[in-house]
Parts: sequence; C-alpha cells; structure tokens
Amino acid sequence: MEIIDKLKILSDSAKYDASCSSSGSRRSNTKDGIGNGDVSGICHSWGADGRCISLLKILMSNCCIYDCKYCINRCTNSVPHATFTPREIADLTISFYKRNYIEGLFLSSAVIKNPDYTMECLYETIYILRKEYKFNGYIHVKTIPGCSQELIDKLGHLVDRTSINIELPSENSLKLLAPQKQKAGIITPMSYIAKNISISNQEKSIYKPKFVPAGQTTQLMVGATPETDLKIMKLSEGLYKKLKLKRVYYSAYVAVNKDTSLPALKEPPLLRENRLYQADWLLRFYNFTMDELLDETHPNFNPLLDPKCDWALRHLECFPVEINKADYNTLLRVPGIGVICAKRIITARREFHLTFNDLKKLRVVLKRARYFITCDGKYFDQIKYFSQPFIEENLLFLEKISSSNISSFSQISLFDTNSYCENLLPTKEDKVKSLTGSL
Repeated sequence: MEIIDKLKILSDSAKYDASCSSSGSRRSNTKDGIGNGDVSGICHSWGADGRCISLLKILMSNCCIYDCKYCINRCTNSVPHATFTPREIADLTISFYKRNYIEGLFLSSAVIKNPDYTMECLYETIYILRKEYKFNGYIHVKTIPGCSQELIDKLGHLVDRTSINIELPSENSLKLLAPQKQKAGIITPMSYIAKNISISNQEKSIYKPKFVPAGQTTQLMVGATPETDLKIMKLSEGLYKKLKLKRVYYSAYVAVNKDTSLPALKEPPLLRENRLYQADWLLRFYNFTMDELLDETHPNFNPLLDPKCDWALRHLECFPVEINKADYNTLLRVPGIGVICAKRIITARREFHLTFNDLKKLRVVLKRARYFITCDGKYFDQIKYFSQPFIEENLLFLEKISSSNISSFSQISLFDTNSYCENLLPTKEDKVKSLTGSL
C-alpha cells in the first residue's frame, strides 16, 4: 500500500482521540502565497507559553486485537486497515517537518499482536526520530495499557508527553463495552509514569533526559455508559490529586458502531461534554472541589447554566461580594470573573476604588457578574433587588438568546425544562468557556 493511502486511513482513524483537535482544513497554495493546509493528520495543540503548534496526528496501525464495542477500530469491524512501519512514520514526520507543515508528532496505535509488541514498535519509531534524525521537536505518544514497565521507562525518556486513555469511567463499564481491557492494566502504568515523573523532577542532573517532561494526560468518554457527571468528575479529581495529571480530556460519545450494549443517541452529547470541561477548569484553577459542585441529590450538571453559575445560584448566602474588599479566592467564585480578571482586580484596587465602569475596562463579564457583586456597597444600576428567582430568570434568558439553536424568545419555564433541553447544543459562549476557562 502507498504511504499516502496509509496516511489517509490512519489519520482518519486517529480523529476520535480528543487530546488534540484536528484543524479539518484543506487549503491549496496560491500563486503569490506560501504553504499548504491539509486534513491528513494535521492537528493543533498548544505549548506551555500559549503558542499554537501543529502536530502530525496519526495511528501506527488500526489493526486491533481488541473488540471494544464503541471503537471504530474494533477487530470485528470491516473497515480499511493499514499499518505503518517505524521507519515510514519517522521519514514521514521529518518530511512534513522540513516542509514546515508540522512542529511535532502525536502518535498512537491500535494494539497489534500484544501490548508489548506495539510498544516496541512505538519506541523504535521515536528512537529513529531522536537518535538518527536528531529530531528535538515535540512528541506525544500513547502508552499501551498492559505493556511492560521497562518499555514505558525507555519510551518515557525520549518523548515529551505520554497518555493512557481510560475511556470508560468505571470497572463495570469496562466489563460491558471493553471486556478484554482491565482496570489494573490502565491505572498501574499511569501510576508508574506519575511516580517516575516525580522522581525525574527531583533530580538535579541537567545531563540525564527528563522522564516525560510535559506530563501525562488521559481521555474519558461521555455518554456511552450511564455514569453521572459526579462519577466522571470524581474520577478526574482523583487523577489530578493522586497522579498529578496535566489534563483530563472529555470526548462526547459518537455512535460509530451498532450494538445492543450501546446507547441509541441521535447526536453526541456535546453540551454535556462542554459542562464537564467547564467543571474541569473549576477544579484545576478556581479551587473548587467536586463535593461543592455536585452531590448524590444533584449528580449531573445543569444543562441550562454553566457549573459556576449553577453553584452560585445554589449558594446565594455567599453573595453579593464586595468587589473592593473580597480576597482573591472569593473573587474566583463570582460568575463572570476568571483567573486573569481576579488578578487584575486585586492589582487595580491597590491604586483606587473600583466602579462598574472600571470592571468593564478590566474585561469582567458583567452580564453575569452584575448579579453577584457590589461596588462600594451598591448593586449594578439596573438591579433593584437581590433574589434567587430574579437572578436565575435573567441568567437563563442570557443563555437562551445566545443559543444558536433556539429561535423563540418566549418566557423560559423555571420548572419544566425537559422540552427545552432535549435538543440543546452548546452555545458559542459555552465553547469559549470550555476552551479558555474564563467562567
């Protein structure tokens, strides 16, 4: 099979991994222009300095020995199959890099023969790139669950980042949809990687290569199994605390296979995915805990409001917050005030008392924050009283008019929202909150 044909098959097979977002762009060069854009395996990621970088995102092989019911690459699926050799991937990466298409590599694979064999092929690929080609660009490689610790250790000193996708958030779900996978086969290597990253960070030597210097990530599938948002986010919280993961990615379940064990969803639960990402930001940067955001009586996020607004409405005893006196952590709990804005407020009020006009200049999202703050003891000029029904009705109205799939501007019911939520999609603002963490 020609390299280009393999590339089309294996870049398409890699698109369901949410750790990187595919550009999905095909743009030919013009007579007076420079560069090309191509959909085959080019995706975008971000460096530690916020710089957007392009990665070659492909699978080494989609010939899998497992029969996971949700996966397009399950062994019983009749789809085009292909497998790269380590040399082919290395040559392809360097070829793309020299043409300035990419700055790095995102490499994963289906399980070929067995986990150790697959990991050996991945290691050989990265070894060729690092040692023969002297390639020092960014490399992210998926660790294969169930492989030996020796192979993890060898690969970990060559790559920048690694990840093991958990996919299903409970052991019962694994038994139902991926019976050939074991929880221990996933968690054990994640723990080993976390331990070695910690040891590597403590070492003073500047000569020995760091072990996975950019940390590890994972991915959880949303909507394929009946776990609640509380169950999913409790798992994420534990991963951040115990294994020090850099990031947990959430992937709305896409029905690519037909099976009685899988839910019959008309559309992927994209809004739910957005809510989980928004809650993830609150865990990592806003000092929230999952016990504050959800509980057994409230196990799922509000589809109509982001988790921070929903929490604020259920805890109005914490508001209003006086903007000129509140400490940093209190400011972070105000809807519409993100991490950057909270720092700006703390800095600016050292010089003068802030007004609502000053907050606008500091880029505070006043359309949400106005209901939860005062400036020198005064509410925003259009707010006459502070009450839960008044605030909720206005926030819901803001959500409704910003939703691209709702055309009616009739009064929203605060009691029966099922018909409204049935086909609700994330708004443009929801997507921005999920990507930037500005909540």
